[in-house]
This record gives sequence, C-alpha cells and structure tokens, in this order.
Amino acid sequence: MTRVGKSFKQQPPAGKFDAIIIGSGIGGLSCAAMLARHGGQRVLVLERHYRAGGFTHTFERPGYEWDVGVHYVGQVGERGGMRHIFDRLTDGRLKWAALPEVYDSIELGSRRYELVAGTRRFVERLGEYFPRRREVLEQYVQLVKSTARQGTQFMMTRALPAPLGRVLGWATGAPFSKLASRTTWDVLRELTDDEELISVLTGQYGDYGLPPRRSSFAIHAAVVAHYLGGGYYPLGGSARFAEALAPVIEEKGGHIALCAEVDRVVLQKGKAVGVRLATGEELFAPRVISDAGVANTFGRLLPEEARPPAWTKALNPSVSYLCLYLGYPQTDAQLGLSGTNLWLYPDGQHDRNVERFEADPEAPFPLVYCSFPSAKDPDFQRRHPGHATIDVITMARWDWFAKWKDRRWRKRGADYEALKERFTRRLLDALEARLPQVKGKAAHVELSTPVTATHFAGHPKGELYGLDHTPARYAVPLRARTPIDGLFLTGADLASCGVAGAVLGGLVTAGAILGPRPVLQLARR
Repeated sequence: MTRVGKSFKQQPPAGKFDAIIIGSGIGGLSCAAMLARHGGQRVLVLERHYRAGGFTHTFERPGYEWDVGVHYVGQVGERGGMRHIFDRLTDGRLKWAALPEVYDSIELGSRRYELVAGTRRFVERLGEYFPRRREVLEQYVQLVKSTARQGTQFMMTRALPAPLGRVLGWATGAPFSKLASRTTWDVLRELTDDEELISVLTGQYGDYGLPPRRSSFAIHAAVVAHYLGGGYYPLGGSARFAEALAPVIEEKGGHIALCAEVDRVVLQKGKAVGVRLATGEELFAPRVISDAGVANTFGRLLPEEARPPAWTKALNPSVSYLCLYLGYPQTDAQLGLSGTNLWLYPDGQHDRNVERFEADPEAPFPLVYCSFPSAKDPDFQRRHPGHATIDVITMARWDWFAKWKDRRWRKRGADYEALKERFTRRLLDALEARLPQVKGKAAHVELSTPVTATHFAGHPKGELYGLDHTPARYAVPLRARTPIDGLFLTGADLASCGVAGAVLGGLVTAGAILGPRPVLQLARR
C-alpha cells in the first residue's frame, strides 16, 4: 500500500498555499485535486488521523485488510458518469472490479429478493417476484432516475452565490424540491399499496441510514439510481482513492499533512484567513475549505457568535453504527463467498423495527448488512494470500456509548468491552445463521462502535453519514460559500452521503472558487 501524506510533525508544510482544506475525505481530496489541476492552486490538506482518505481509508491487521466505509460504488462501468469523472480527475489511476450481477440481496426474514445490474434486468427480476406490479416498477424506475438527475442539477446550484443560486435552484429544482420535502414512504405509497414491494424497494435504506417513513425521497432516489447499473469496487481496495488523487494535488506543490488536527478557523475582521492546529501552530491562506462536516465546522471550529443559525437549525446527525470486522484464514472460494451484499431484515416492517431497536438495544437488529471486501477485490489475494474478510454492520445509538467518548482507544474499561462482546456475538450469530459455512472459522474478530468513529473520523456523535437525510435537510440553505467570507464547505454534507455524494460536494466547492467551466468540462463526456 502506498502511504499518502506526511506527518505534520515530521514534515511541516512550507511556503504559501492558495487554500487550506480541513479533512482528507474523498470530498476534500476531490476538491483539492480540482483546484490543483484546473486552477493551478497549491493546496494544503490537513488530516487529524494518521491515514488520509476519511471513510475511504483502509486498516490492516496481520494478514488482513478492511475498508471502513466503501462497500460498493455505482456508475463507474465503462459508460458511467462517475467513471468518467474519476478517470479525468486521477488520470485513470483508479481501476474497478464489477460485483456479481446480483449486487444486493434483500432478505426479509426467509424471503429473498435479488437486485440485478441493469435497469431493464432490475425491472424484469423484480417483476418476477411481483408480476402484477410491472407497470408500477416501470414508473418507479423512471421517477427514481428523473429525481436523481434533478438532484444533481439542484446540488450544482450550491456552487453559485446565494442570490443567484436561490433563483436558479428554484427554477431548475422545483420538482425536485417538492419530492425532497416528502418522505420515501409517502412517495412510494402513491405508486403502490403493496407494502411488501415497498419493503423490497427500500431494502437499501442502510445506504443512507433512515427507514422509509423518515428519509427524504431525494436521497432514496439518488442511492437507487446510483446502483441501477450495478456495483463496483476499487481494484486494490478503497485506499486507492487517496492514492490516486494525491499525485494530482502534489504535482502543483500541494501537501497532505497527517496527524494535523485543526482546533479553530482563524478569523480576522469576520473573514476566514487560516487555521490554528490543536498543537498551537497557525497556518494561513486566502481561503479555508472545510471537509469536516457541518457539525464540526459550525459547532467546534468557529466561535459561537460566528455560527450562522440558518445553516445549523433543523440539522441532526445521521445514524451511528457498529461494524464487525472479521478475518478468515481461508480464501473466499474456500468459504463459498461472493461479492453480493446481503441485507438481512427480520421482516419488511423497517420503520417499526428501527423504532423498537432504538428503544431497546437488546431488541432484534432492524438490519444486518454483510459485505465481502476480499471477494469484491481481485487484487486482495495478491496482497493477503489465503485470507478473506467480511464486514458485518448494523445501526446503533450514540447515547449507548457516549459515556466512553473521552476514554482512550483500547483503554475504555471492562464494561465497554463487555457491551462490545454482546453486540459482537449477536452480529456473528446473524452472519453465521445466513452463512453457516463460516461458523467458528473467524481468526480475527474486531468491533468498531460509535466512539471508534468519533476517535478516528472526528464525527461528534459517531455518525456514519454526516447530516441526517430527512426532508428537513433539503430545506436548509447550505452552499459551498458560507456566510463567513473566505470559508467554504465541501464534501458529503454539502451534497449527500456516499462516495458519489462527497465527490459531488468537492466539485461543487471547486466550481464556487474557480467558476463553473472546469467542473462542466470535467463532467462533459
């Protein structure tokens, strides 16, 4: 694995920079690469962790490697729009491996439904399960596609100055805004009264963290449309994102500094002019760009009197989560594993099951998501021969773990470890009930919790997807240019969750700084 970035202490950045970016998530790195390549700018990226990449980084244990946030990516096939953007932004350094044709298996108790790559095949396969709903499925796919397309156009207006952005956002995004203000359940209920079908169509809700009666239809449509062409995985693992973008940043004199936690945005006469690190050093640049998320940017990095209330009201953190990382001393072929994602639900009552679990952590898991990174990556066996890995994920509440947030990693005490052990056993049971061939074979078992995410990613409440994707989110006037002169927002919170959403956020911010032409040229095929 290529190590991206240098420790701030070992190699402090030198000289003048055109911009400072707080955070090295895929949104921050994409923005930095755009500014470097199309603006000739020298960009300093500051990362609090000892690895660059945010939720796209990987971690290792002897013989094993896991992704921490990238489980599949859509629209990167030969004709995919994201493939075109990544190819041009990284000079083709990112290569992709396709998941199986069945990229997601939605399992409601004992009932299994396969999501198949390709819009026509997607409709045909679901039509086999629901033969009376073929027309509904056709209408659904068209609505999803049009809403996702309008959503991208709407998000791009966030690169514009506020007055013009509001006008064009209203003119181009009125239909989108109407749908974004409604829940997924309400929109789908107008298409069909078949609740089993709705449960299947919302079976990817874990990709954005909210069940159908809470989520905005905008995020549901964006996620579903993103994967209609199938799922893909970066060849060489998700760390390849940072490895592919770093040379573009560095060729213009940019620098990615690790172990460089930003304590405060430095303001002079109300203008952002630089940052102060937790160690006390101050660094200056004409503009500061935050990829640290809305909660951190306006809750921790700015003094209270400088926080814009219109940008923070009605915004809540997304779901927290548990992730069980499993390592096996056998190959995926020996274990009979494929790259198809498994979405395991007790039944189709998604909202009821989430409410029950939120009220009682001992209740059945509302969902268990199983991902197989080693099976998805053809290069894994070269790096870790004879081994396989599995990620098993479910949601969690921050307040179940909040009392340990100030304890050191791996030093949180026996009660914390006991709670982790209970969740670990339950997640293992769920996986092994579905895949009995792996029972008892895991050689490495490690659980991350919401406080793990806070420790490594800096998310205040261990949130997986930044801001909650409720209808209220889409009514808040977030823009690349914040109300504070010289301070910009980028990444997933500016657009939407996931790799594609974070990259879109990076492009939107670059467009706000450089003008729209470079972004339009990048997107033009």
